Amino acid sequence: MQYGICNLSIVPLRLEPSDKSELVSQVLYGDFFKVLEQRKHWSKIRLHFDNYEGWIDNKQYLEIDQENYNTLKGELPKLSSDLVEFVQDVNDNLITIPLGSSLNGLSVLEHQHDGNLVQGIQPREQLLKTAFTYLNTPYLWGGKTPFGIDCSGFTQMVYKLNGYKLLRDASQQATQGEALSFIEESEPGDLAFFDNNEGHIVHVGIIMANNYIIHAHGKVRIDRLDHSGIYNVDKRMHTHKLRVIKKII
Repeated sequence: MQYGICNLSIVPLRLEPSDKSELVSQVLYGDFFKVLEQRKHWSKIRLHFDNYEGWIDNKQYLEIDQENYNTLKGELPKLSSDLVEFVQDVNDNLITIPLGSSLNGLSVLEHQHDGNLVQGIQPREQLLKTAFTYLNTPYLWGGKTPFGIDCSGFTQMVYKLNGYKLLRDASQQATQGEALSFIEESEPGDLAFFDNNEGHIVHVGIIMANNYIIHAHGKVRIDRLDHSGIYNVDKRMHTHKLRVIKKII
């Protein structure tokens, strides 16, 4: 078994081993993983944080040994809490890193970081403060950063920055936590899931107080939430059909 760590800011994770393949997620600076399969130009990896799999360009990560992988795996995650920051390598070159980048591998990568970081479980009320940091971020299928994010990437990163682990896709996140019967039972920070006409869960957002929701749809935005679903305040229509509300913490 081989192992790797992301030594660049934001690296695409693709469905197939091709630059033309669908972007399914992103590997952020400091994310570490197992290498499941290696080809001439591409590697299929499984991220440690959420076990998500995809293909990454061999030029866009650094191989590490099992000892370093196990050390990183055993540490409490330390995450960059600045919207944009940088790390410095041994040659004084700067590498930009986005919000939520992992800083546990600094010594492995021989990098230095002087910015702000967050570690461990944060107070529940911090969830929405973190969510507001991403407000107006453009929607990007597979995205996980303030420069482009999808609905489940948004919820995953918000929870991750507050010390909680969510799976990557909305349908996977919907298997976590405790289901609530009514919106009235929910608290700010709970997750609302929405399905399509076939009954597949395709969207997720974070519930706010007073029947509002923050979610990634075109951009990270705030809309109304009722028993039918999300009411888009700009379009004056419902855009998503409510399926279930989950209390994760």
